[in-house]
Amino acid sequence: MATIQWFPGHMAKALRQVKENIKQVDIVLELVDARLPESSRNPQLAQILQNKPSILVLTKKDLADSQTTAGWVRYYESQKQPAIAVNSTTGSLKIIEEKIKQVLADKIALQAQKGILHKRIKVMCIGIPNVGKSTLLNHLVKKNVAQVGNRPGVTKSQQWLKAGKDMLLLDTPGILWPKFEDPMIGKKLALTGAIKETLYAKDDIALYLLEHFCQFAPANLKEYYKLTDSDLSLSTVDLLLLITKKIGFKDDYDRASERMILECRKGKLGRYTLDTVPESTQRYDG
Repeated sequence: MATIQWFPGHMAKALRQVKENIKQVDIVLELVDARLPESSRNPQLAQILQNKPSILVLTKKDLADSQTTAGWVRYYESQKQPAIAVNSTTGSLKIIEEKIKQVLADKIALQAQKGILHKRIKVMCIGIPNVGKSTLLNHLVKKNVAQVGNRPGVTKSQQWLKAGKDMLLLDTPGILWPKFEDPMIGKKLALTGAIKETLYAKDDIALYLLEHFCQFAPANLKEYYKLTDSDLSLSTVDLLLLITKKIGFKDDYDRASERMILECRKGKLGRYTLDTVPESTQRYDG
C-alpha cells in the first residue's frame, strides 16, 4: 500500500513563501472555518505572524451556529485578536475593508501626516485548505481569479489580486501542519472537508458526526433521518448501521458514512459548530 504523504511538498513550499512575503504586507487575513475556529488555525502560521497586524476571519458563518460564532468573535476580541465572521459569498468586502482600516488606523493616520494618501493596503490571505479562501477572494475582487473547489489543495501558487480601490490581496495555498497533537482536531477537519478523503476512514468520521449531533443537536438527527428517541439511545455504531438501512444502503455503512459526511457539510443536518467557546467569555453578551 502506497504511503500517503501527510505534508505535501507544495505545502512546505507555501510555508516558506509565506515567511518570505510576510515583510511585504501591511496586514494578514487569517481565514478559519466558523464551524471550528480554533481547530482550523494552523499553529505554524501563528508563529510566522508574530507581531504582524492580523484579522481572524471566520468564514462559512452561514453553516455555523450563529450564537456560538458570535461567542467566538467576542472571545478573540477579548484576547486582543481582531476578528470578524463572514459569509464568503455575500457582502464581505465592505466589512473586511472597514475592519482592516480600523486595525491599521494608526498607520494610515501616520501616512496621511506624511502626505501619503490612498496608498493601497497590501493584505496577505492565509489559512488551511478548504477554508473558503478562494471563494472569499473571488468575491472581494469581483472576478473568478482564484480557482475554487470544495476540496482541499486547490490553490497551489501565490498571486496578487486587486480588491476595490484600497487593497492588494496576496492569495496563498492552504497549509496544514504535519501532526495533530489532539486526534479530535483531525476528526473535526475531516468532517468539514479540510483533509483529503484518502487520509481517513469514513466510518470513523461518521461515528464522530453521530456523537456530536446526538449530544448537541439530537432533534436535527431525528428530523433528517426520521429517527425515534429510542434510536438515539443506541450506540453510535448501531445507529450508523440503522441509518445505513434507512437510507437504502443495506449494510454498506462505508457508502452511508460518505453520504452522511457530505450531507453534514452541506448543512442538511442544520447549522453546527464543533469547537466550544471558552467558558470565561460565554456569559458576556455583546
